[in-house]
Amino acid sequence: MPFKANAARWHQIPKQRYRVTNWAEYDAALRQRGSLTVWFSDEAIAAWRAEPRTTRGGQPHYSALAIQTALTLRAVFRLALRQTEGLIGSILQLLGLDLEVPDHSTLSRRAEALETPKPSSISRGPVHLLVDSTGLRLYGPGEWLVEKHGTRRRRAWRKLHIGVDADTGQILATELTTSDVDDGSQIELLLDQITGPLASLTGDGAYDQAGIYDAIAKRHPEADVIVPPRSTAVLSEGVKTAPTQRDRHLQSIGEHGRLG
Repeated sequence: MPFKANAARWHQIPKQRYRVTNWAEYDAALRQRGSLTVWFSDEAIAAWRAEPRTTRGGQPHYSALAIQTALTLRAVFRLALRQTEGLIGSILQLLGLDLEVPDHSTLSRRAEALETPKPSSISRGPVHLLVDSTGLRLYGPGEWLVEKHGTRRRRAWRKLHIGVDADTGQILATELTTSDVDDGSQIELLLDQITGPLASLTGDGAYDQAGIYDAIAKRHPEADVIVPPRSTAVLSEGVKTAPTQRDRHLQSIGEHGRLG
């Protein structure tokens, strides 16, 4: 993480260039990313309607296969129930199939008794966690009057601490605090929400604290702490006998420079 003080030297870093030689295959691969093919097998068409019920109770119109198909498409495309109903109807119309479309109420009711596969956005391996915080301004009733006439009252705001999976972009941990809470003080609460192994934790200079290194070493001894030390950072007293990750970072900076 280079500092702004080194901005004048960024031009010395050569940019990587990739030259494409097989343009025909490259264009075809890009078009293939947007391709979508949906088909219904003969077995699925035959099993779309529910079999006659032999016990007491109402007769279902749709089989479990039909409901699971609709709910699976809903999970893949992250749709609401009414949008899922419309998607199934359009697919059946495009395929020319004379099948009834489950309405959104039926999908909601039947989903309670069926296990629907959900797309997993969780990393398969150890998580590379990115941590940061952002401010949330609080708005109350009558805000349109404030926008129209103005106000001298200082609005209150909160701070949202977020931990994001670097591979999937999924938010894995959150903490909402007041605006005067330090970013580093919330690391332990964020780490408590990480259920799997941690490969690394990356943050800005606000997380350059000894307590953060200790908290990560206690929970995830193999995890790397990728935090740029402050410009005034010094080595610890035990650097000669047992150097910490922060000490190794400072030694590397002293040897190769902060930009290196």
